[in-house]
Amino acid sequence: MNNTEQLVPDHYETHTLREILTQPLAWQAALDVVAANQEAIQVLWKSKDYTDIVVTGCGSTHYLSQAVAPLLQRQLGIRARPVPASELLLFPETVIAPGSHPLLFTISRSGQTTETIRATRMFEQRYGGPVITIGCYPEAELVALSDLALVIPEGQEQSVVQTRSFSAMLLAAQAAIALAHNAHFQAMRNLPELGKRLIDAYHDLAKQLGSDAQFERFYFLGSGLQYGLASELNLKMKEMSLSVSEAFHFMEFRHGPMSMVNEHTLVVGLLSDTASAHELAVLREMRALGGRTLVLSEDHVPTEAADFQINFSSGLAENNRAVLYLPLLQLLGYYRARINGQHPDHPHNLTAVIVLDAER
Repeated sequence: MNNTEQLVPDHYETHTLREILTQPLAWQAALDVVAANQEAIQVLWKSKDYTDIVVTGCGSTHYLSQAVAPLLQRQLGIRARPVPASELLLFPETVIAPGSHPLLFTISRSGQTTETIRATRMFEQRYGGPVITIGCYPEAELVALSDLALVIPEGQEQSVVQTRSFSAMLLAAQAAIALAHNAHFQAMRNLPELGKRLIDAYHDLAKQLGSDAQFERFYFLGSGLQYGLASELNLKMKEMSLSVSEAFHFMEFRHGPMSMVNEHTLVVGLLSDTASAHELAVLREMRALGGRTLVLSEDHVPTEAADFQINFSSGLAENNRAVLYLPLLQLLGYYRARINGQHPDHPHNLTAVIVLDAER
């Protein structure tokens, strides 16, 4: 039992629900881990020992890498690319250009996922660059392989589906990146309280929409920094509830997928600051096609684009508040699972860690 579970009364109907609702505690722990490693992180960012960054993981943590890599590139001014660990392991020439000297940024809840471990070993043998990892288990093999490890035990989960661990690792990554501009890191200290406030304010809305049997399909739209989050939240809906669900970039949704929109569709928009005008135009069009829309954004948006909306009112810059998109949409998937007769703690065909034997 980890520290978070010791602090929480045992009155939740499932481990998954407890882990979603208690994740602000893990966010605080993630911020504390980054603060404790502040000097080492800043030394790494200032290092001239690498020309680019490869961010890797598997499943949920690959989607986490899709959220982390563009932020690394935006904040550090260094080319950064997200790839699944299996692609890095099996096709390294398609990932790492000749003559480059990359840093490897690995993300793994367990630190024991076979593809990520093998990709890291290959990377160290072939390229010799520094390795940073983020995870939740201090004794993990991946931690031992890394030059710098940010480990958040409070992110550990009993359920198979990643919720608390994902958000804790995302926050650790984004807080570490924010150390390139220290004032941004200090502003992020408010995120645990903001997360708790959002869950309290919008839990009932997430339950209402997740339990609404009129919805037969779900689409999660996000662009820029939000695309990886849209992909992960789509995965949560699929894993927990076995619902028809997909993720797309906002503008790409017009190029074919919108043909599936009708009155039984919920389109979820993870709004950016940068391109909100374009994104709201897409949502208005989906409403005109009969779909319903749920919009998550920093500020209130026009009602012609949103049937339902969740407003953060965080006062944080776009680079620093990504974790706020997660809890309510995890709850959406959770309550959809319940209405579909699925048990979120025991998702169909899944295990917590993929460990391959020597021949695979």
